Amino acid sequence: MRTDGDGTDPVDTRLGVRLAELRAEHGWSLGELAERSGVSRSTLSRAERAEISPTASLLNRLCAVYGRTMSQLLSEVEAEPSPVVRATDQPRWQDQASGFVRRSVSPPHSALRGELVEARLSPGADIAYDRPPVTGLEQHIWVLEGALDVTAQDTEHHLGTGDCLRMRVWGPTRFRSAAPEGVRYLLAVVRP
Repeated sequence: MRTDGDGTDPVDTRLGVRLAELRAEHGWSLGELAERSGVSRSTLSRAERAEISPTASLLNRLCAVYGRTMSQLLSEVEAEPSPVVRATDQPRWQDQASGFVRRSVSPPHSALRGELVEARLSPGADIAYDRPPVTGLEQHIWVLEGALDVTAQDTEHHLGTGDCLRMRVWGPTRFRSAAPEGVRYLLAVVRP
């Protein structure tokens, strides 16, 4: 078993963090989770702080409460994301029909909530999304070159070079290239 400098197993540490995140995502106190799972508050607290290594039985109870398999839970914490994503490893995708090019600068990872995307829209490109991929998704749109019109919640925002729009996405959105040379922007996405 590999341990950190303080003697804890890094997987147990990541598992504790994930268990705390799951409880927070559900809006439950330790007492509420204890009632739902049949596990004592002190054991739950110690597991979340990685003071104990959770047993299979404990994880099974928590997985049942959270509606996931143990494999799903463990896959979320087993591998840490690589701290460096080389340019050659950043996936690129292009939608020829709309003139949209997307490069995943910091690809999503189950252990992280945020990602960075470099996006380019050709002149005149207009893309509409009828719903967010995740309701309440946080987005920060920073225009690097050109101009971009973004419509969200029936409000249109005109962004020029250097401008940044911060928002949570609750409904339809629309992105339009507003410059004759097109637009290049950075999109920071943070899952709720």
